Amino acid sequence: MSGETALSPDALARACADAMWQDDRASQGLGMQIVEIGPGRAALQMTVQPHMVNGHGIAHGGFIFTLADSAFAFACNSHNDRTVAAQGSISFIRPGKLGDVLVARAHEVSRSGRSGIYDVRVSAGDTVIAEFRGHSRSIGGTLVPAGTTDATS
Repeated sequence: MSGETALSPDALARACADAMWQDDRASQGLGMQIVEIGPGRAALQMTVQPHMVNGHGIAHGGFIFTLADSAFAFACNSHNDRTVAAQGSISFIRPGKLGDVLVARAHEVSRSGRSGIYDVRVSAGDTVIAEFRGHSRSIGGTLVPAGTTDATS
């Protein structure tokens, strides 16, 4: 039997990520990759390139923040509500190094009305590099058209 049903939460999160990724020149330009996506969560990775290293020979904090912010963006947009950052802060714990593969794992802490809170941990292997907290605000609209369906059998 075949028919159409609403997308599962995981499929909706993937569809939202695909829609965002299509126009996300910043994340693409820095070589980021989406490694995991689901409702209220996302993981992105990025390799520290020579142009990302500061005068101390370590990863520039702005690039680490950008990776965390991108993971935050994909996590908070995974419910198909257009959402932007209202505030973000980061604590740097250890330096990232040239060649490190940094992974930013974002997860939803709370989501109520138009506001959300998300935590993001940036790691290089088992080493925690930074902790980020982002506050989101829904701005109306969707990433994936309403009524999007998934054919099932």
